Amino acid sequence: MKAEASTYTVGSRNYRLLRPRELTDVVLERDVREGEVVVEPTLASICHADLRYYTGQRRAEALARKLPLTLIHEGIGRIVSSRSAEIGPGARVTIVPNIPGFLRDRVPPEQCCPACRGEPGENYCHNGRFLGSSMDGIAQHRLVVPAECALPIPDGVPDEIAVLAELCSVSYRAISGVRDRIDAGASVAVFGDGPVGYFTAAVLHHVFGLQRDRLLVFGAIADKLGQFEFASRALVHDYDFASADGTDIAIECTGGRFSESAINQAIDLLKPGGALILMGVTEERVPINTRDVLEKGATLLGSSRSSRSDFAAVLQAMKAPAFQQTLRRILPDRLTPVRSVEDYRAALEETAEHRGWKKTVMQFHW
Repeated sequence: MKAEASTYTVGSRNYRLLRPRELTDVVLERDVREGEVVVEPTLASICHADLRYYTGQRRAEALARKLPLTLIHEGIGRIVSSRSAEIGPGARVTIVPNIPGFLRDRVPPEQCCPACRGEPGENYCHNGRFLGSSMDGIAQHRLVVPAECALPIPDGVPDEIAVLAELCSVSYRAISGVRDRIDAGASVAVFGDGPVGYFTAAVLHHVFGLQRDRLLVFGAIADKLGQFEFASRALVHDYDFASADGTDIAIECTGGRFSESAINQAIDLLKPGGALILMGVTEERVPINTRDVLEKGATLLGSSRSSRSDFAAVLQAMKAPAFQQTLRRILPDRLTPVRSVEDYRAALEETAEHRGWKKTVMQFHW
């Protein structure tokens, strides 16, 4: 690292996706400005969003616009250099991938955009960037981010739990939109037995305090559904939605080709005045039963990504042993070592070809 007039420059090996399934290892130099830190990533997990880029399942115009790109937005690391008085080298941190424009440009939030001046908040910043989507992600030797986007991991939270903070924070953010209803005793149904559904149900139980009598999870695969021991469970194809008592809140976590059936089953299940939160991601438009939405006076809420405050709340909750025990169910039996671009490619290929229930967690050895 060398000093310049007002910045430092850091060189980084960077595993970039040039086009679907074509990776290269390049060295890039980045300026480190006042208020920024240099993080060495240590653990990172692979998201389905990463795989959509890697396998070319995003729309062609999106791939053309975004590539080349370094993937991965779920990760932790250690600070190796800091130009911030708030945090110094050696700190163990979780990386917040959503970087609002006011942090990048070092201006007050009210000077950034309407979202940063109020609701919906900085995770919808008009000028923001997101690691592994609109800027290079975590799969690099050194990562430069605003110090505010490198949150210290509390003592008592192991690395392998902290690496799941991004996923939990997205669920936390979505649930926070109906927190008043939950605090008033609302019942919740979660649609989806994959990772998004699991993290959402886990946060509902461990952070928001819902027990089995108020938390129902729908899934399509009995073995997956069996992992949700803290919730009531039902196989979606065996459930009689027409005669069910109904729920106050439904959260759709399926995405992809199952979005249509899950959303419409959720609408069927909602009580009058209920709320449907949409979290599943699909590349296609989804037909929904608008007649019942109107007749029930239902509210549809979309929720994507999270902010620094959501990370902070989740990291504090992760100190609880019971929450850690639940999260360990979705961790792999072993970490995947990554020492080269070949190792990285193998990890992506294995995850893309065998999309199991457990997360793939890479351990970087630089």
